Order: sequence, then structure tokens, then C-alpha cells
Amino acid sequence: MLIKLFNTVIFLIFIIFFVIIFKYYSSSKNMNEKNENRLNINEIIKEKISDLPVLPNDTNNIIEFNNSLVDTTNEKKRSFWELIKDK
Repeated sequence: MLIKLFNTVIFLIFIIFFVIIFKYYSSSKNMNEKNENRLNINEIIKEKISDLPVLPNDTNNIIEFNNSLVDTTNEKKRSFWELIKDK
């Protein structure tokens, strides 16, 4: 009996919570505030974009072409087990 009462109370709290949330988000006051904020955000973004400085391009000759045909016979062999060997 007590468990059934507890479940009913929890269910009612759950339903009331969602009804209140739905009423708030579907209210005309909230809709008007949301639309006004969206318009203001666009205006603020436009103002901030207009104040951005233009940076000079400093990316010239940054990428170097790697020619894989270059002779690599002088390179040392890389082996994990040789690093562990006792000298």
C-alpha cells in the first residue's frame, strides 16, 4: 500500500513538472523574449565582425615538398630491441 502511494506521488510530481515546463516554454512571453534575443544576437555578431582586424598573410613558403626519392642510405637503423641491449 505504501509503495503504491509513493509511486503515485512520484508520478504526479513527474507529470506536474512536465506540465509546468511545457506551459513556460509555450507561453507567448517566452516566445517573444526568445525572438528578441535571437535578433539581438545577430546585431551583436555583426558589430563584432565589423571591428575585427585583418591580419597579414605570413604563410608563404611554409610547406616544403618532401621528395621521397632522396637517398636515405646514411640514416641509422631504428630498432627497439637494439636500444634495450646492454652495451
